[in-house]
Amino acid sequence: MAVSIRIVSNLPQVQRLFQEIRRFGGDPAPLLQDIAFLGESSTRARFRSQTGPDGQRWKPSLRAQLNGGKTLTKDGHLGDSVGSYVNQKSAVWGVNRIYAAIHQFGGTIKAKGAGGLRFAIPGIGWRTVSQVDIPARPYLGLSNDDRHDILDLVSNHLSNLVRQNAPGGA
Repeated sequence: MAVSIRIVSNLPQVQRLFQEIRRFGGDPAPLLQDIAFLGESSTRARFRSQTGPDGQRWKPSLRAQLNGGKTLTKDGHLGDSVGSYVNQKSAVWGVNRIYAAIHQFGGTIKAKGAGGLRFAIPGIGWRTVSQVDIPARPYLGLSNDDRHDILDLVSNHLSNLVRQNAPGGA
């Protein structure tokens, strides 16, 4: 089963610069690869810093509160699944875990049957509940720093392209 979370960020300044790159005959693929790498790196950094793209700290999970450690990193599967791809028009990055959306956006997990949801809490024991509320802990998205970094990447790429196409250019 495939799961997709789509957060689209159209940056008008970047789009205009991409048009200029194409006008000069530049290949956007290396630049898009750099942008995808930046997005992956920024997303992974959020698991380390425990903050969303807006700079807000995540609410610590019960496990992290009781045992120490960081939220959303117990086994590392979510953070380790960050990946990216590029095509001729876009750089895309994200995660490929079925439970990714509940952590990005938050929500309520309800028991399907009368038995409830049963889980162990270390040091406390087994608990059965009818539902669990998961707070949003956004890790995907663009921070203000990401936006500036992307704009810098595109501007530098365009400057190099103009320099190469100038008479006597490199």
